[in-house]
Amino acid sequence: MKGLIIKPKWADLILDGRKTWEIRSRQTHLRGRIGIIKSGSGRVYGTVDLVDCIPIHGEDDPDLLVANQHKHHVPLGAIPYRKPWAWVLQDPVIYEWARPYDHPQGAVIWVNIDPPLSEERKSGTRVDDDVLDLLGERRGGSCL
Repeated sequence: MKGLIIKPKWADLILDGRKTWEIRSRQTHLRGRIGIIKSGSGRVYGTVDLVDCIPIHGEDDPDLLVANQHKHHVPLGAIPYRKPWAWVLQDPVIYEWARPYDHPQGAVIWVNIDPPLSEERKSGTRVDDDVLDLLGERRGGSCL
């Protein structure tokens, strides 16, 4: 399985299901389940399906980026790419325990994750309770 390295604020929105387009400078041909890694954390926080890759530049529809801001959440002036691509994501799953992985030197976009995430959930760090609250994933009763 591949893991995608993303800035923490975007990773949280992806795992919450609110960010369904990841804006990148290049297309990807990869499809299927991928891990979501918060950059600098050394941990995988969940998974998502990468289902498509759409060019959001060109003469066909110059307003595509603007019309779909609710899918990518990036301020329009903050997109540094001349020809951006939308990596289309769906069906996010956040893991209760963030799993460590081996980060190879120089990796900035993709890393290989072995074994696949579904096979190992016992080791790792508990995902912050406030993130679970945000996602409505916390179990148990009220604090009152």
